[in-house]
Amino acid sequence: MGADILIVDDEQAIADLVEVYLENEGFTVHKFYNGEDAIRSVESEQIDLAILDVMLPDIDGFSLCRKIREKHNFPIIMLTAKEEEVDKITGLTLGADDYVTKPFQPLELVARIKAQLRRFTRYNSSETVPEESVLSFSGLVLNQDTHECTLNEKPLSLTPTEFSILWVLSSNRGHVVSSEDLFREVWGEKYYSNSNNTVMVHIRHLREKMCDSAEHPKYIKTVWGVGYKIEK
Repeated sequence: MGADILIVDDEQAIADLVEVYLENEGFTVHKFYNGEDAIRSVESEQIDLAILDVMLPDIDGFSLCRKIREKHNFPIIMLTAKEEEVDKITGLTLGADDYVTKPFQPLELVARIKAQLRRFTRYNSSETVPEESVLSFSGLVLNQDTHECTLNEKPLSLTPTEFSILWVLSSNRGHVVSSEDLFREVWGEKYYSNSNNTVMVHIRHLREKMCDSAEHPKYIKTVWGVGYKIEK
C-alpha cells in the first residue's frame, strides 16, 4: 500500500516490533515514544494512519487523538493495556476508528491497519465513481467521491468510520440495518457480543455531530433489539 503510518508508544520494544512488521509490508513508519514529538510529526508529515498508545509519558493517547482530530480525518487505532470497556469507549468517542488491547498479535494489528486504510481509500478515491456517489435528503448531503458531508449546508467533520456508518444507513433509508450487518459492512470483521458497544459509541458520536437526539431523532432512529434506521 505504501502508506505512512504513525506509531506512538512509550514501550520501545512494542513500537520497534510493530515497526518491523509494518516495514515488511511496505509501509513507511514514523515512530515516536511520546506525544509531543508525534504532534510535530503530524503537523509536518503526510500521515495516512496513526497508532496511538493510551498511556504515554507526557500527554495521554486520548488527548493526542483529540488533538489530531482537530485537523485530520485519517484513521486512528488506539492501543490499550486495559480491559476496561470505558477506555475503549473513550477512545471511540474522541474519534478513534478502532482499538487493540495489549498484548496483541502483530499480524492482527497489521490486518486491522490494512482494513482501515482500504476503507479510508475507498471513500476518498476519485478513480472509481459508483452509480450513486452522492446521497441527498432532509438537508443532509454525503459525497462518497470526496468523502464530504454537509448538514443544512454546514460541513460535518466525520471520521472514515463515521462516514461509512452514515453512508450505509443513508443508502438503506426506510429499512432497518441490524447492528450485526452494520458492523460487518463498516468494520469488515466478524461480529461479537462486545461489537455492539463499538457501534453504539459511533452512533452516539454521529448524533452529537449532527445535533440529533436519540429520544426524538430526525435522522438516526434506534430500533431496539434490532439495529438502526433512517426514515425515507
